[in-house]
Amino acid sequence: MPEDASARERELLEENARLRRITTALMERVESAGVAGGAPYAAFEHAVLLAEQVRERTETLQQTLAELHVAKAEAEAANLSKTRFLAAVSHDLMQPLNAARLFTSALEDHDLPEPSSRLVGHVGRSLKDVEALLGTLVDISRLDAGVLAPDIAPFPVARLLDVLAEEYRQMAAARGLDFHYVRSGAVVASDLALLARVVRNFLTNAIRYTERGSILLGCRRHPDGLEILVGDSGPGIPEAQREAIFQEFQRLGVSRDAEDRGLGLGLAIVDRIAGMLEHPLRLASVPGRGSLFSVRVPYGRPPASPRSSPAAAPSWQGDALAGMRVWVVDNDPGICEGMAALLAGWGCRVRTATSPGALEAEADGETADVLLVDYHLGDEAPDGLAVAARLRERQPGLAVVVITANHDAAIKSLTRQQGYGCLLKPLKPLRLRMQLIALQEGGSA
Repeated sequence: MPEDASARERELLEENARLRRITTALMERVESAGVAGGAPYAAFEHAVLLAEQVRERTETLQQTLAELHVAKAEAEAANLSKTRFLAAVSHDLMQPLNAARLFTSALEDHDLPEPSSRLVGHVGRSLKDVEALLGTLVDISRLDAGVLAPDIAPFPVARLLDVLAEEYRQMAAARGLDFHYVRSGAVVASDLALLARVVRNFLTNAIRYTERGSILLGCRRHPDGLEILVGDSGPGIPEAQREAIFQEFQRLGVSRDAEDRGLGLGLAIVDRIAGMLEHPLRLASVPGRGSLFSVRVPYGRPPASPRSSPAAAPSWQGDALAGMRVWVVDNDPGICEGMAALLAGWGCRVRTATSPGALEAEADGETADVLLVDYHLGDEAPDGLAVAARLRERQPGLAVVVITANHDAAIKSLTRQQGYGCLLKPLKPLRLRMQLIALQEGGSA
């Protein structure tokens, strides 16, 4: 320091030296905190390299995720296309099966020799198996494709349960089981066809797994709806398995029927349909003593002019349909022949045609009591509703039942608005007989 420097300058020079020492110490500390053996610039280069690697890997991950999204979308589109296809072709799938079922049902009504009757019974049961399997696959496809929509309408619950009781009473008797049915006069609001699918699955499982004892079909009234019950005296269901049986391809135990071809989809369909209809399900079971399945359905508004008392159960036997004049229009000749054979066996006077024009030409001047018309009569032909409207212009008041393999809610709604009955293919002869007896007695189809 110069000797002539002022005191102030000496203070500044000392402060500057002190700051330099501090800076040197800080730099040494920074360098010691960096990469081992490296300087701060080396640490900076290392950080830049890591950031670049992170960026590259992020881009690769984003590209992979984008490819996965595309693959997932393609897989979902392919699955939806498959389910939509199966749902759409159900009409073509059901046509030959429907014709075969009509012919076997007509044969069962004939007085055949015992060996022939036994063979017809085997054929009929095989066709029912095919019908059940195909119907299950089509139902699952419709549910997966989102093309199955409910058609909610009020109807007397007896309209559904009477025919199911008669059908399953015969099945139970064939297996040596007692069948008890408690009839109800309640009116409910639901989709009749979909609700029938639920109750059918309950009844089918009850008979399938019950070796001895009885089956119960009945109803219980609650303030918020009617509970439709199916009980059995079968083996029961352990509590740990009560949720699993509503999953796809799940079957509890082994059916006593060695030829049983069930897929384990029945209760899975029940669960989906009940969810879609917003009808709560209930399962109660005691292992070794039996099970009870039920679905709770909201009440519907009764007809504007209800009868003073519930209608009696229809008469299933005898010649209740003798002399009824029935016209059948279906573009499938096999179905026309099958319907003619079945209806003639019930004593009906039948006229069939594969086109409305042919029917009008053959039935010139004649009248009918009931028209049974297929909804799909070909690409170039009018649909069954248009055919019914034209024939009713010529014969006002003609009772109409539309038969279709299309479960579209809009079709069922249109037939109901026109006051027509509606049956789904493959046609169940007992259901058709119930419709015709109801019309013969002046009831609703």
